[in-house]
Amino acid sequence: MLAWQQAELLMQPAFIRVIDNIGKQLEQSFWKGTYQEIQVWTEGTSEETKSLVTELQQKLATATPEEVDEIQAALDKLPTPYPGYQLCLQLGDRQITVDLWQLCYQICFRNYSPVLNALDKNLIVEIDTNLIDATGDVNWSQLDTKAKQLVEQIFVSLPMISG
Repeated sequence: MLAWQQAELLMQPAFIRVIDNIGKQLEQSFWKGTYQEIQVWTEGTSEETKSLVTELQQKLATATPEEVDEIQAALDKLPTPYPGYQLCLQLGDRQITVDLWQLCYQICFRNYSPVLNALDKNLIVEIDTNLIDATGDVNWSQLDTKAKQLVEQIFVSLPMISG
């Protein structure tokens, strides 16, 4: 329970620091960056179910008050996607997509690996307690340092412009 509370404490500040550091890196880069909100589905959700949920969500936006309850009842029985955020980096015909939540996980947890954690759902992740100060609040200095290092690694690893 403590780990969940610590994760909740850190995720939003980590997201903010990631966005800020990406902005700073983009100012110095030839790469252009745009942000995109996506829907992330639980593993195993069929394309048919995704389409049905999307269709019902669209109908909900223009539904009459009588239809709202019926549509909402149908949606309540279906899987619900959660919002995901991506950074789309583009340089000429090259495009690279970075999952911003995965970056936040790498900041907030010790030794988090998107690849290993995707392969083994039973891997246990630990909160990086260096990011929480003695009073239980966010250690902004440590958080900013870790976010900056991670974002810099991404930009350093981008392919260079070829002549």
